[in-house]
Amino acid sequence: MNKINSIIYRITGFTFLAVAITVFVLIYLANTQMTELFKEYLVVQHMEMSQGDLMGQAGGQPLMTIMMGPLEHTFLASVHQSLIWVGLGILAAGLAASYALARSITVPLRNLSRAAEQIEKGNLGQTVLVETRDEIGHLAVIFNRMSQTLATNTKLRRQLLANIAHELRTPLAVIQGNLEGMIDGVIEPSPDQLSSLHEEAVRLNRLIKDLRDLSLAEVRQLALEKLPTDMNQLITRSLMKLKSLADEKQIKVSCTLADNLPEVVVDADRMSQVFDNILINAIRYSLCQGRVQVTTAMVGNRGHQWLKVAIEDNGPGIPPDDLPYVFDHFYRGDKSRDRKSGGSGIGLAIVKQLVENHGGQVNVESIVGVGSIFNVLLPAGPAAKPMV
Repeated sequence: MNKINSIIYRITGFTFLAVAITVFVLIYLANTQMTELFKEYLVVQHMEMSQGDLMGQAGGQPLMTIMMGPLEHTFLASVHQSLIWVGLGILAAGLAASYALARSITVPLRNLSRAAEQIEKGNLGQTVLVETRDEIGHLAVIFNRMSQTLATNTKLRRQLLANIAHELRTPLAVIQGNLEGMIDGVIEPSPDQLSSLHEEAVRLNRLIKDLRDLSLAEVRQLALEKLPTDMNQLITRSLMKLKSLADEKQIKVSCTLADNLPEVVVDADRMSQVFDNILINAIRYSLCQGRVQVTTAMVGNRGHQWLKVAIEDNGPGIPPDDLPYVFDHFYRGDKSRDRKSGGSGIGLAIVKQLVENHGGQVNVESIVGVGSIFNVLLPAGPAAKPMV
């Protein structure tokens, strides 16, 4: 760092200059006033001693001429010298104080600068020591939070790319292997084989479509055809579509739908996608002969009305360490990403983005060994604001 342009010297110089000007002005005024006041003191003393013999009258005012001797000059000189020494002491203290003040500001800034340079070089996760609770300390706290967020986002981005590659590689490998076998004559192109290849192609196409919808939803570019919609009817249709999936595991699906719910302005197809994804997860992770409970209700918060849809299951629950990440891209509790234990891992990410694009909010509550509750909150009026 160029010390000539260092802010520590500028702050020290400006502060010391202000102190120096103040001290010089005070010394000058003190010296001037001291001389005049001392002369007036000598006049008064002389008048009292002579009892008015040397007093003249001119316009009703006394006049007096006093000649100061060597003792008086010596006294004034000693006072002036004392003031000069006091001024020099104040200047020295001011210089030290201004330098200490400048260091208290610039040293934390230099630490922040060094940490930022390390981040620029790719060494993420840098933090600085927070020593104060002033603006500099607040800046350090924000920097540490930003650094950790940047490191986390970079890690998630790398994981996202790896997960995308994994999800695309699996169906492509199946399709490629079967086609190569058919070309070599090892596999006979039977209807069953062709049907299997078609399923893999459909799954691959669905994954690509979900990725596209997710990317558009994140930048608020996904087209939504919002119309007044009866949410109870929408949920009922979703449950009917998934009845066969629930029956396979003998899962009991029950509803407690509130009466006289107001219509909510949403894109019905997109909201069906939201409930389908949550219900599929609830059914998939529930134990055989388990239960899934769906409830709707109106709730109020900060003077606004919200329509709440809660989907509860009695599955294994979500561990506390996984709970903050269930809505992240490709996040799955099963790190092996076995397809028997779940889908691609972007269903809940799409749920979150679609709900937020409708001005709502989605959250999850879960207890390991008890089950999970997914809460979808949709604004029941145009003036509603996101709940906290």
